[in-house]
Amino acid sequence: MDISKHTLFLKVKDHSISKETFHLYRDEEMDLVYTYPQPIPEKLPQYYESEDYISHTDGKRSLFEKGYQLIKNVALKNKLELINSSQKAKGSLLDIGSGTGDFLCLAQKKGWKTIGVEPNAKAKEIAVAKGVSFIEDTSRLEEHTFDVITMWHVLEHVPDIEKQIRELKRLLKPSGTLFVAVPNFNSYDAKYYDVFWAAYDVPRHLWHFSKKAIKILFERETLHLIKVLPMPFDAFYVALLSEKYKQGKMNFIRAFIVGLQSNWKAKQTKEFSSHIYIFKNSK
Repeated sequence: MDISKHTLFLKVKDHSISKETFHLYRDEEMDLVYTYPQPIPEKLPQYYESEDYISHTDGKRSLFEKGYQLIKNVALKNKLELINSSQKAKGSLLDIGSGTGDFLCLAQKKGWKTIGVEPNAKAKEIAVAKGVSFIEDTSRLEEHTFDVITMWHVLEHVPDIEKQIRELKRLLKPSGTLFVAVPNFNSYDAKYYDVFWAAYDVPRHLWHFSKKAIKILFERETLHLIKVLPMPFDAFYVALLSEKYKQGKMNFIRAFIVGLQSNWKAKQTKEFSSHIYIFKNSK
């Protein structure tokens, strides 16, 4: 990205690990925001090295973590039900950014032939112990291999999104379905918390998407957007972390109120804290 062509959007601190400050620049034409500078690939893993990075652990050390794991289990069931309702027959499923493997475990139990990709060694080790199968590099896979590909809050972590989307197109069967979940910086909770919005999560989140940006990026590769669905739980989770970054502690009551406000306003604006985008392959 050429920052000289884009507008400085925000300056955001890495509240959870490094405490460094990063710039967010906005491509007005695409309505896409990106983190600058982007850490070099060799240094990027160090920004994930924390017990507080909950998606890479099965932690239940605190009330917050116990609540997260409980809600995660509900969300996993909802995701699989969505996939089953969108895809007539159960077949092959690739999950990119599998974390500790719970989604793939559930999908496998329900009849899907599954495989995952996970760059974090610690999370991958936990998943392997649960019986999850992984592949190191999708470039070794044949074209049109999968009926379903999922990326649950992963695309924002990928250094080269255009290359990643081309690879998704290559791997998806002609009749296949792609599910991508990402945060939405146009949501009420993002605007309310501003530089303290937890879903900016710099520099782990390298990209920050709007509906417009997602549609443009995927349609370039003839992946047709068929549906956009809300993720209402995300508003509460993100608000709770944002309260911690803003106030220095988790204010459960205030976070709950902001989460409710965000979901209520989104019913009018259609701008939820996070969205699931469903794509069908087209030639």
